[in-house]
Amino acid sequence: MSVVEESFDITMCCASCGIGQVDDIKLKKCTACYLVRYCSVKCQKEHRPHHKRECKKRAAELRDKLLFKQPESSDLGDCPICFLPLAVDNDTSTIMACCSKKICNGCAYANREHELEGKLEERCPFCRYPVPDTEDEALKNHMKRVEANDPVAMCQMGWKFFIDGDYKRSFLYWTKAARLGNAESHYQLSRLYREGEGVEKDKKKELHHLEEAAICGHPNSRHNLGCIEGSKGEYARATKHLIIAAKLGFDPSLELLKENYVNGHVSKEDLAGALRAHQAAVDATKSVQREVGQAARSMALDK
Repeated sequence: MSVVEESFDITMCCASCGIGQVDDIKLKKCTACYLVRYCSVKCQKEHRPHHKRECKKRAAELRDKLLFKQPESSDLGDCPICFLPLAVDNDTSTIMACCSKKICNGCAYANREHELEGKLEERCPFCRYPVPDTEDEALKNHMKRVEANDPVAMCQMGWKFFIDGDYKRSFLYWTKAARLGNAESHYQLSRLYREGEGVEKDKKKELHHLEEAAICGHPNSRHNLGCIEGSKGEYARATKHLIIAAKLGFDPSLELLKENYVNGHVSKEDLAGALRAHQAAVDATKSVQREVGQAARSMALDK
């Protein structure tokens, strides 16, 4: 019997009682390590003492493989109009309450200039919904998105209650949004668990939400994980986290990598690679239209 055939025979048998998979017996994989199969919950419980150590080791390996995978982009993705990557700096884009789309300042400025030149009604650059005249109208539009289970709208609503000091309601909204895959909500939940605002302090849950956000491409969460690993003396893991964040264009991670290089915790090759990737990520977010839009926004804020 070949090694492949032997491996197949083992995995297609219950790890506890040894019964093979047939038409009337379906085996289910261990959902933590995916290495073994069981014919029943009873067999899984009976085999647990023998499998626990190997299971935990394999589960940790699978988690790290997922955790340290470089995301294709940050959790912000691309501007839905110009299709250029959005910068990680939140001041360079705006979330529209009517459709929950994040629009870069360049596209927002170009749209507004077009409306002014044509003396047109002010509308959303993406969905073309009329811009509300009052805060009450804007809130109604926002609540429509919340009722439609829009995770971005839920995250924004969580922020509203957080600013008002209602941490419990902000926790509820961020929890709902996080379950729908919103990275920013995972990050905000990690902050609540760290500070104990609206919930009891819980380091384990804080770390869980940081990891979930980092996997989704949230650079700030990734940076925080790097800081946590560095504080424990796990510089190899810290460096991995910081490099991933730097490759997403996150400046604080790049600066910390430089500091760790001076202290001897980061190799010259790793720092050089991070510098090149960081610059490439920043350059990818630039355009003439965005520079003009950002300049106009800065002038408006200075007035």
